[in-house]
Amino acid sequence: MNLTDINERQREAVLRTEGAVLIIAGAGSGKTTVLCYRIAHIITQGLAPPWRILAVTFTNKAAAELKSRLSAMNVNAGDVWAGTFHSTCVKILRRGIEAIGYKSNFTIYDTDDSLRVIKACMAELGMSDKSWNPKQIQGIISRSKDMLKLPEKFETYKDGKPDYILEKTQRVYAEYQKRLKAANALDFDDLIMKTVELFKAAPEVLEKWQRQFRYIMVDEYQDTNHAQYKLISMLAGKDGNLCVVGDEDQSIYRFRGATIENILSFEDEFKAHTVKLEQNYRSTETILEAANSVIKNNTQRKNKTLWSNLGEGEKIEVKTFLSEMREASFIAETIQKGALQGRKYSDYLVLYRMNAQSRTAELALAASGVPYRIIGGVRFYERKEIKDILAYLSVIENPGDIVRLRRVINVPKRGIGDATQSEIENISFGLGITPVEVMERAGEFATIAKKAKTLVNLAAIFRDLGDSERDLPDLIDDVLEQSGYLEMLKNEGEEGEVRLQNIRELKSAAVSFCEDNPGAGLSEFLEQAALIADMDSYEEGEERVVLMTMHSAKGLEFDTVFITGAEENIFPSYRSAFDPLEIEEERRLAYVAITRAKTKLYILSAKERLFFGQTQRNKLSRFVREIPSAFIIAESEDSPVYVKPVKAKTVYTQISGFDRKKPASNPDVTYSDGERVRHKIFGEGTIIDVNPMGGDFLLEVIFDKVGTKKIMANFVGIKKID
Repeated sequence: MNLTDINERQREAVLRTEGAVLIIAGAGSGKTTVLCYRIAHIITQGLAPPWRILAVTFTNKAAAELKSRLSAMNVNAGDVWAGTFHSTCVKILRRGIEAIGYKSNFTIYDTDDSLRVIKACMAELGMSDKSWNPKQIQGIISRSKDMLKLPEKFETYKDGKPDYILEKTQRVYAEYQKRLKAANALDFDDLIMKTVELFKAAPEVLEKWQRQFRYIMVDEYQDTNHAQYKLISMLAGKDGNLCVVGDEDQSIYRFRGATIENILSFEDEFKAHTVKLEQNYRSTETILEAANSVIKNNTQRKNKTLWSNLGEGEKIEVKTFLSEMREASFIAETIQKGALQGRKYSDYLVLYRMNAQSRTAELALAASGVPYRIIGGVRFYERKEIKDILAYLSVIENPGDIVRLRRVINVPKRGIGDATQSEIENISFGLGITPVEVMERAGEFATIAKKAKTLVNLAAIFRDLGDSERDLPDLIDDVLEQSGYLEMLKNEGEEGEVRLQNIRELKSAAVSFCEDNPGAGLSEFLEQAALIADMDSYEEGEERVVLMTMHSAKGLEFDTVFITGAEENIFPSYRSAFDPLEIEEERRLAYVAITRAKTKLYILSAKERLFFGQTQRNKLSRFVREIPSAFIIAESEDSPVYVKPVKAKTVYTQISGFDRKKPASNPDVTYSDGERVRHKIFGEGTIIDVNPMGGDFLLEVIFDKVGTKKIMANFVGIKKID
């Protein structure tokens, strides 16, 4: 091992072995290299044998890479305790959990197992899962465990007053823990919480492990939660040789319980020696200057400035397009040009704030024949909720589609089991009639007569929607409502809202399809969706463009990066706009996104974006405006390009010319609660809520005939009634 292979600051971090050490490792500064050299130095210098070193990582992959690199350095590191927080805790608990009343052969429950137990607890307590959301309760219990709050310490007051929901959740939590213990089982969050509990209940066990680990190193310390912080503090309590590595500027998992204060307070709390790794080995000077300019606006950080010896590089291209489809087309065209010049598809990364944004990029890449893959998320048309809605549409289009019917016949749950489904299929084949006809005539067949009412009602939904003259976007709305799918998602809490957002994005696809393909209908739309889904036929390992969310991209690097949707209310998100802490989190996400690029960075936005079924017109993201003009080249599309409409089957080859018509707008018109309005389809109604959004108004209206709808005023051309 030759320490001259690393820079001066890295050597300082490697050689400072005793006491508490904080390594602030900026993006691309070689933190994994430092960890490997540090472990190798401790072993080769005889400071401790491998089995007395604990290296905690956030993924099993990172732990495997650590050991692989040490092996390549000819260091006998096979006995180093390298693993995640959870895998480390399992090893500790297997050797001492009896002290807190469990057996060492405990079972570990995954999320689905945990949810089943929670539902059983709710049933025991008389809590219907129609009135109470099991997943929401599961999330509250998980966050409580992250904070090391047992049921008896669970807070049931809110704003100084007893809270009925929290009181009920506390009872579920208490019953849940009883059932887990009776089954000798731990859930994922218990692994850390119970290890801390073990250390508190049995000091001799803690002392044993403190003697075991002479040196402790923790990677990605900025992403630790309270329970992880407490665990590490207890383990390092004897020798105090604790080295944590991280970057507060890359702390982007607050929504998962990560506490940035852990890294910000480490230096003072542990009297730590601090080493800053600021030399970046990944990106050009221009990219780093942009990242520095953005992140310096945060207050929750330690002062540091990334720099590079890789040269100035190209300026960042900031481009504003007329629509999200133009934005996506530019990405596809740029990658195509690069491929013709000999570039690899795998050199390109497309980043977005939310998974729902992937649709337009997928569409454009598929249209251009550019191979791609999604990491950290499921392909848009492969997501369960999208496939479910498309299955409903498929049966509406073709009542004989038994495969799609079986997918949704019991989604939402209608009490139609496998046996009934098989009988419908058998009768359909035997009589030569469609499955929907079988359901309509269910009372005639003894084997399914008991389910006749449910089956007839479901068949009526398919028939009624199939016989209607509804536009595609309205048809999707009606499927959601009449099938019960909308109500099901609303009962799933935050997860359901994410899935509903994806369905709204499907509606956006339908709106675009109708505008781009006059005269085309449901069958053509379903054909388009099928063609997009078929892009997964590319062989594994083939050169592909990578698409992912910004959260999934941390730790990765690509030659060329496209940051899409750089607009207020999208990035930063609308929900973060009024919370300074959330804005700082979003800015850290921008910093992570920018520093994924090695040589070329594009930051893209749209003047008008059809998103979640609504047209948005948002300002350019504040994060882009924080980059000095010296580092960017800015361009904007000022006028639409007219292209003659093409038939549905050729839409993919012509996609770069597609643009929606701009909605008529009247900046002098305002709206307020209680006003009466008229819509050309929904009729007359009363406004109950008004939200200004991107130069338009998001109105919630109770229509006299069709109930409550949320609509963008200018886009749909709603009119006031005098």
